Amino acid sequence: MSTQARRGNTRQRIQDVALELFSEQGYDKTSLREIAEKLEVTKAALYYHFKTKEDIVISLFQDLGRPIDELIAWAEEQPRTLETKQELIRRYSESLRSGEPLFRFMQENQATVRDLSIGETFKSRMLTLFDLLKEPESELTDQVRCITALFSMHAGMFAMQHVEGDPEEKRKAILEVATELVTAANPPNRRPARPDSAQTASP
Repeated sequence: MSTQARRGNTRQRIQDVALELFSEQGYDKTSLREIAEKLEVTKAALYYHFKTKEDIVISLFQDLGRPIDELIAWAEEQPRTLETKQELIRRYSESLRSGEPLFRFMQENQATVRDLSIGETFKSRMLTLFDLLKEPESELTDQVRCITALFSMHAGMFAMQHVEGDPEEKRKAILEVATELVTAANPPNRRPARPDSAQTASP
């Protein structure tokens, strides 16, 4: 294994262990020393990759958030059809599955997320996804359906932990509900709403 690969592997191990400890005992109650001890490395070795806990969280958010950024870039190049929006939701479900530990951390450490720069970045991503799912002139109820589709996928990861059933089946059920909401908000036979000027113009 090359030096580059070893460094990459060590960096990922630090991220995984830190995220595990942050989720178990909270961000504020976890020290860099504890992370180093669990990894069985010195603090100096840890500092080589990350100087602070905030650096670890930001790196996690950048790495695990990259699939979502790629998804947004893909969707922005597609026609704004119902099929595109359904595929966007399906791919977003896959992104959430790969980033589930990070989203669990965000759910359990909301005050920390607000204090760190990742809070605003996450909000920006959600607003962009929301814009990609709704039509520019959509009714308020349809906008609610689109934003609910996104947040049902987030909340479902945690709420469904206490519901009996196969994890994959639960994920599929959450995706099905989210897809139904997006489909209801974007019926294929609906014409876009006319601007107010067109509605009030004389025939």
